[in-house]
Amino acid sequence: MSYRSLFRPDAFAQKVVIVTGAGSGIGRCTAHELAALGARVVLVGRTASKLERVAAEIAEDGGLADARACDIRDEAAVAATIDRVLAAHGRLDGLVNNAGGQYRSPARDIATKGFEAVVRNNLTGGFIFMREAYTRWMEAHGGAIVNIIADIWHGWPDFAHSAAARGGMLTLTETLACEWAAAGVRLNAVAPGGIVSSGFDTYPPEQQQKLLRYVDSVPLGRFGTESEVSAAIVFLLSPAAAYITGSCIRVDGGTPNARQQTWDIQPTSRNAPFNGFHRAVAPRLLGGD
Repeated sequence: MSYRSLFRPDAFAQKVVIVTGAGSGIGRCTAHELAALGARVVLVGRTASKLERVAAEIAEDGGLADARACDIRDEAAVAATIDRVLAAHGRLDGLVNNAGGQYRSPARDIATKGFEAVVRNNLTGGFIFMREAYTRWMEAHGGAIVNIIADIWHGWPDFAHSAAARGGMLTLTETLACEWAAAGVRLNAVAPGGIVSSGFDTYPPEQQQKLLRYVDSVPLGRFGTESEVSAAIVFLLSPAAAYITGSCIRVDGGTPNARQQTWDIQPTSRNAPFNGFHRAVAPRLLGGD
């Protein structure tokens, strides 16, 4: 089997795209789709073994991918990684800033060190990667950048650190879309809501029960898929989005629109998911193997 993208197979032929956080989840799926569309994908993350596993999957499927272990919070490491990409491939057409992470905690219990660590992981690291990609290549040649944020609208209780970082990434995207427009660089964001991943099975039982109740707050009545997020990312990287910059595509089933008390969500099963990722694995929590 191969990735069932809705874009034409050669849409990214001869293009080089970096995907951070590519060892799992949305990053892994996006890397697979881009490779299936002809891109040379550079997989970036902190764990080399995870990246090499994804690179091997892509090669098995007939695509091209390099694995580059790098901590996005380390300026020197980021600069060196981009220089190696340029030395190896001679160009950098796109960047998907997907790496990040957080932990659940009420704000009163978040230590300053923990707050700063999450902000550095989800905002500062992304800025470093964008700046180095811009100054080393895109300022002279153009390009497209997509920043992955989250469903932060109206606040994100128990994730104040990540909400602050992701909100910052949104306004940073809007700002750099203006500053870098003259260089032919487009910047946009994608904000996933509740997306199915194998990571569901790693949560403790209490959090898993909260996850199972999540769909009750989604107007479309289900979780999203990694493929649905990847499709938005690929569109924003593509020439079809040539007149789109400084924008954000929400991939969330309409969840933020239902956060008020005058209307009740109606049950529905009429919205079928799109899942083009042939290697996607459903979590056991949702009936997977």
